[in-house]
Amino acid sequence: MWALAGEVGLDVNSPYAYAMWGDYFRSTSVVARRCTELVGFVAGFAVPDEPTTLFVWQIGVASSARRTGLGSRLLDHLIDRCSPTHLEATVTPSNTSSAALFRSLGARRRAGFEESMAYPSELLGADHEAELRFRIGPLHPRPIHETT
Repeated sequence: MWALAGEVGLDVNSPYAYAMWGDYFRSTSVVARRCTELVGFVAGFAVPDEPTTLFVWQIGVASSARRTGLGSRLLDHLIDRCSPTHLEATVTPSNTSSAALFRSLGARRRAGFEESMAYPSELLGADHEAELRFRIGPLHPRPIHETT
C-alpha cells in the first residue's frame, strides 16, 4: 500500500504505518491484486464515536487499473462486508476523480450526500489544500442485478 500510495500521488505515510494498518484495520480495509501486483486498496476504519460509520482514510488505484470501475468495486465490497450505515471521507477540492467516485457511491447506494469543510489548509500546512468532508448515508444495499 505504501508504494502504491506514492505512485498515485496520495499523502504518503511511513511503510510502518501501512504495515500496522494491515494488522489493526484489515477488517475495514481491502486490497486488490492482479497476479502478484497490488493494483488497488481502500484503507478505512470505524469512527470511534460512531462505530456504524466507516471512514475511508485512503483509496488508491494503480494507473494500470484506472477507468475499470475498480475503485467503485472496492468500496462496494467493503460496504457489503462491513455493513456501515454511513461512509465518510475527506477529499481535496482539486481531486475531482475522488469526488466523482464518492458521489457515484452515494447514487448507487441511494444515499444522502453531505459536503462540509473538514480541515482548512491553514491547519494542514502551506502546501496542502483544504480537506472537504463527504458524508454518505444512510447506505442501502445495491440492487440485486448490481451485486457481484
